[in-house]
Amino acid sequence: MTDMKLQKTYVAAVAVALAVSVDVEAYAGNEDGILRTDNIEDVLMAVAVNNPQLIASGKDVEAQTMLMKSENMLEDPTVEYSSFYSSGVSGQSGSELVVSQGFDFPTLYAAKHKRNELSQAALGSGLDNERRLILLDARNLCYDIIMYRQIGELLGMQSGIAGELLTLYNTRLETGDASVLEVNKIKMELMSVATAVAENNAALDAACRSLNAMNGGHEIDFTAGFYPLVEEVADIEAAVEEYLSSDASIAAAESAAAAARKDVSVNRQGWIPKLEVGYRRNTAIREAEHGFLVGGSIPIFSNHRKVAMAKAQSVSANSTLNAVRLQAESEVRSLLNEIDQTASAIDAYDEPLMRETLDLLGKAVEGGEISLIEYFVEASSIYGNLTAYITLQNSWHKLMARLYKNRM
Repeated sequence: MTDMKLQKTYVAAVAVALAVSVDVEAYAGNEDGILRTDNIEDVLMAVAVNNPQLIASGKDVEAQTMLMKSENMLEDPTVEYSSFYSSGVSGQSGSELVVSQGFDFPTLYAAKHKRNELSQAALGSGLDNERRLILLDARNLCYDIIMYRQIGELLGMQSGIAGELLTLYNTRLETGDASVLEVNKIKMELMSVATAVAENNAALDAACRSLNAMNGGHEIDFTAGFYPLVEEVADIEAAVEEYLSSDASIAAAESAAAAARKDVSVNRQGWIPKLEVGYRRNTAIREAEHGFLVGGSIPIFSNHRKVAMAKAQSVSANSTLNAVRLQAESEVRSLLNEIDQTASAIDAYDEPLMRETLDLLGKAVEGGEISLIEYFVEASSIYGNLTAYITLQNSWHKLMARLYKNRM
């Protein structure tokens, strides 16, 4: 199998694991290694695979999981050998060999195993929450790229109209129908637009570079110029319930609280004596003795106050869980309110009307129905409203992305 086929197979496998729909060909089909797509889901899939922070966090969770498993294994067996010497005896007079194995009471291993399972679930949910936040940042960068392209289109239209006016007024200046002041006004407008274009292009380039950095330095050519369709909120309480029931930070806190409760049980069993069994062989000059070793240790000092500590940690974990739940509910309700307010602001703008008015203003100034000053005053207001409209759309889509981040 070729390297490219292996890459496609790997991407498809990760897509299934993360429950993300991805165009595998778009992601892994380019021989130059560049992801070219207009689909945000393809971008998110690439970031999920390549993001350095996620890779590091995944390895950290893996290491912590292995550490938990290693701490719930049998102790290492011990082997002791002793030589004895007596006066009047040439060489060794006797020896002793002891081979022993210590272990906890069997129920303690089961309790530790259950606690570790809950702790691992908390680690997994924490990693899932981190993944969602990183993918949310990547989605927002895609939305910013779309916004900068839309603003760039608007600035391009503004520059084109100003250029046409400059050509018209240069002609009128030659015939005496326009003044130098009017021509200079158009030139200053073009300079202002050129500055805005440069700033917008710089912001667009910065967003693209940030997206590449989130993708582990692998280049992404995100070509979309319009936002994808987003499911609007039909039922507020249903949206709140979905958000809370699927929030990874709440799931992590729930697992951590359950693990802390189980740790109380583990520490209560810490008072049970540890056991030790083994084999013992003693040899003298003429004979050897064999036997079994049975013993144990009573945790009089080693388990002191551990149960009380575990109970305190359990109370702390439950308090953290309540705080996380309250914070999540406050966040989602604030989000829903902000979404509603932003949607109302967007509805206040009539984009087709504004674009039509710009066209009519252009015809009016060309026909001499209004002065150039009047045109720029009115047009500047409309361009400002169009820019505000584009910015509000960007804000609304980002708010919706936060609302649905638990679907990623």
